[in-house]
Amino acid sequence: MLPTRLRCHACDATASLEERKRCVCGEPLWFETHSEEFEWPDRRDPGMWRYADLLPVDPPSGVGAAAGGTPLVRSPRLDVGGARLFVKDEGENPTGSFKDRGSAVGVAYAVAAGRERIGTVSHGNMAMSTAATAAGSGLRCTVCVPADIPEERLKNVARYGPEIVRIEGDYGRLYEESLALEGIEFVNSDTPLRVAGQKTVALEICEAFAPGTPEAIVLPVSSGGQLSAIRKALHELRTAGLIDRPPRLYAVQAAACDPIVRAFEAGDERVSPIDAGETIAYSIANADPPSGTRALAALRETGGGAVSVPDEETRAARRRLAREGGFAIESSSAVAYAGLERLVERDEIESNERVVLIATGSGFKERTEEAVESRTIALEELASIE
Repeated sequence: MLPTRLRCHACDATASLEERKRCVCGEPLWFETHSEEFEWPDRRDPGMWRYADLLPVDPPSGVGAAAGGTPLVRSPRLDVGGARLFVKDEGENPTGSFKDRGSAVGVAYAVAAGRERIGTVSHGNMAMSTAATAAGSGLRCTVCVPADIPEERLKNVARYGPEIVRIEGDYGRLYEESLALEGIEFVNSDTPLRVAGQKTVALEICEAFAPGTPEAIVLPVSSGGQLSAIRKALHELRTAGLIDRPPRLYAVQAAACDPIVRAFEAGDERVSPIDAGETIAYSIANADPPSGTRALAALRETGGGAVSVPDEETRAARRRLAREGGFAIESSSAVAYAGLERLVERDEIESNERVVLIATGSGFKERTEEAVESRTIALEELASIE
């Protein structure tokens, strides 16, 4: 029998995956795990499935089996204020984003449970990831996107052959309404299956630094699902006795859409919806994050923080990441590096501290705004290039 027992981080209530994906108190649920006897694995599996003992399913077939195992790169040219930077390059996942980790678990569960169709609500990386992973395992896939989705994004999703449904009206309501649909296993941004897979990025980071940990992890935040997943992994590793002190967690959002940052700075216990503006960090512009309060708890538990950055700083960060580090990442991911610069300026991150920046998605799927400079010469002039 597949494990389905879920627990609420806020009120400690339990439920099964078949009953609900959110607690009756309104907070999201996650899988209950018992990690007391977990040890770093001897198996040589290259990806996230080396942590099968902490996952609710076995690996799926197809590209889902290749999720995770992304490089952790020491990048001295990107150091800020003496802080030593390591980049966790999630763009190396099969479809170019961290979303493949959650999609792999969601698809594997759907196959094992005898489902015929999986679905998601997304206008970007998660839609691509779910569709690709479903295709690799022979599942049908339904992707719900906003009616005004940019055409280039739609083409990226469509190449994997899912059923694409454009939604008119209040797209924000779709998250909750989709979870109530029967016949489709919806694996949205912070549902239990997705969080179970996404926590493996923190397991990989901590194993790389074992027996210690980095001093800080900085990442872009949208729904709060990824930050919640990292919090879950750190809880499990502390229970297993594999880490003593968790790294401080820092959330970065775009200034035009930063509900988690506002709640953190105001000292609020819960994250409230806001009226958001436009931003180039389109993929993380979530004005009402479903796991916002759970993410807020992660920041405070670890002694971390939150910061928002304007688009001009995100553009500068994206350029520096590419030209000084060799990382082409999307704008919604580059906000993390811009945020790191602000955190160093505030002395929240100090010189010589080891900082892991999670580069959540590749920039090769994103239309570049950069001007291209070039020159043309005759072949005979090649030797004169300096």
